[in-house]
Amino acid sequence: MRNFINISDIPKKELRLILDNAKSRKEKRSDLNKNAIDPDAPLNGKILVMIFEKLLSTRTRISFDLAVKQLGGKSLILNPDEIHYGSGNESIYDTGKIISLYADIVMLRSTHKNLVKFSKHLDIPIINGMTDLSHPCQIISDILTFEELKGPIKNKKIAWLGDGNNIVYSLIEAAVQFDFKLCIACPKNYKPKKNILQWAKKNKGNISVIKDPMKAVSSADCVMTDKWISMSDKTNKNKKKKALKPYQVNKKIMNASNKDAIFMHCLPASRGEEVTNEVIDGKQSAVWLEALNRIHVQKSIIEWCLNN
Repeated sequence: MRNFINISDIPKKELRLILDNAKSRKEKRSDLNKNAIDPDAPLNGKILVMIFEKLLSTRTRISFDLAVKQLGGKSLILNPDEIHYGSGNESIYDTGKIISLYADIVMLRSTHKNLVKFSKHLDIPIINGMTDLSHPCQIISDILTFEELKGPIKNKKIAWLGDGNNIVYSLIEAAVQFDFKLCIACPKNYKPKKNILQWAKKNKGNISVIKDPMKAVSSADCVMTDKWISMSDKTNKNKKKKALKPYQVNKKIMNASNKDAIFMHCLPASRGEEVTNEVIDGKQSAVWLEALNRIHVQKSIIEWCLNN
């Protein structure tokens, strides 16, 4: 049984296999409609249960639902308020055992602490559908998108502008595992936590954290950002937006990167804040391909978890 929780947990060769399979499956179904099942239907008879503690979800919910159906399986989406998950009248241990009897694999969107705890009580694989500390499925999709447009990501430079949030955590792990350069530009109070940066340094990651956004994007092959205010953000919003305003991705920023650099954003975007309309809708933007590739990456991750 293999869980997909952190990019750092998975050997480099296995991560490359996940990417290669996603790429292969995408190519093989280029002539199929969205509802068609892949000819080999590897998930025939299998069930994916999705639990969203944080109910708001567009790309993760839809892409996982389509992914399992294209692989020939079925999905069931659960709201924690509708089941005994985490409630006072049933232990997480019991809930985990029950779901293990009913399903073949679980995708959970929760806090990282809850996800790790729940995984210990399951007899089936679990996939991290986003936590407060990471979003590994998104970053694997980003790498697939980058390589589709720019070739192998090894030794390329990625620039991140903005908040050192959960997306950055997974991006740092990916920089180590896929051997690319990562330059993070952010204000002092919004840097990634020391533990993830120390892990990257220990594992010889080529990662820098600086204050100057223009310097960060210089010679970058890709510029990335995310919403300044996340769903679970409890900070002073106005204060945070003011601090992050110099890190907006706009035409000036893109012009300072490589001429053929691409722009990526995991979405949803707050247009006019972390990115301008001119950039997100411009020729260098890869956000729609990035979102589409979530389906193909989820398919590959599900297969990887089950094929052990």
